[in-house]
Amino acid sequence: MKRVGSMMLITFLFTCLAVPIVNAEEKNQTEIVENVKSAILIERDTGTVLYETNSNEKLPPASMTKVMTMLLIMEALDEGKLKWDEKIRTSEYAASMGGSQIFLEAGEEMTTEQMLKGIAIGSGNDASVAMAERISGSEEAFVNTMNKKAKELGLKNTKFQNTTGLPEEDHYSTAYDMSIMAKELLKYEEITKYTGAYEDYLRENTDKKFWLVNTNKLVRFYPGVDGLKTGFTREAKYCLTATAEKNGMRVIAVVFGAPTSKERNAQITKMLDYAFSQYETHPMYERNDSLAHAKISKGEKKKVEALTSEPISLLTKKGENIENVKKQVSLNSNIKAPITKGDQIGTLKLVKDGATIVESPLVAKESVKEAGWWTLYKRAFGMFTKAGE
Repeated sequence: MKRVGSMMLITFLFTCLAVPIVNAEEKNQTEIVENVKSAILIERDTGTVLYETNSNEKLPPASMTKVMTMLLIMEALDEGKLKWDEKIRTSEYAASMGGSQIFLEAGEEMTTEQMLKGIAIGSGNDASVAMAERISGSEEAFVNTMNKKAKELGLKNTKFQNTTGLPEEDHYSTAYDMSIMAKELLKYEEITKYTGAYEDYLRENTDKKFWLVNTNKLVRFYPGVDGLKTGFTREAKYCLTATAEKNGMRVIAVVFGAPTSKERNAQITKMLDYAFSQYETHPMYERNDSLAHAKISKGEKKKVEALTSEPISLLTKKGENIENVKKQVSLNSNIKAPITKGDQIGTLKLVKDGATIVESPLVAKESVKEAGWWTLYKRAFGMFTKAGE
């Protein structure tokens, strides 16, 4: 929901520990990464680029495609269109997928959670297609949603042809675009429960028990790494979208086209080491923090809470401080029912010395239906009697 109009503005003043805040265009020029086709390193909360090389080059993403697949699954769960314990049936088409798979059989059922384990840990192409068919009716329709979501995120150099990353003409992305998809996926922090697991099992207590081992070995060997997705095809070479958290700072590192898995992991490790040694974040808000109440016209409820849509932090070089940061909460005017949970109803800005350093949507905590005529009549009558007293 996008409504443009005059804004109500509420301003507060932060006096926290600290100064200069890292500018989004401040990029370290030191060559950190080598021997890969492209790479990028960003801080998750602010999206600040800490390092990049060829980050806008269009390349095949291989199974990193499943970052978007998992994002749409998590969105469906969050919106109540899908349940964790719902049984998902495997079609013949889904069962026929080659490459990485969890060996689903046509007609076999697994819960959403089990399917997600198969995708996040085992990179299951069959599980990816089964989930796509459940959410959108077909893989083709799901791919359309993937491309629509990419456009919503402002990604201009990404195009998907399938849910899996299996080689297909005109299927591409970039390191930058992949980092933004990962940033969006990490709004759903529970995803790291799956992407960060080194091993798990499917079909337990059966004679078809299946051992899942994470294709991302850094979840075991680099402290703080808990995702997100590897990729490999002959064309794409070795790829990885990784995330790690340390001392309250979460970063995302992406590599395309490394010659070996060992080299891929080494280059990701270099970027993570650089981020954690040079930068720190100052958390301001968590996702779903309530910042204001927005008025609703002609709704069953007169107001709705405006929540943060993502974690909000400030980023600095280590040892630097921040002070005199203003918080501006702008609520859309003339918000009319009906509205849906998650609709944007305002904006949060953090401003320093007149410059916006963070801008993030505020969203509705819940859905609000349009009020019936009787409710509107009672409100009008109540206002009339009060006015006459």
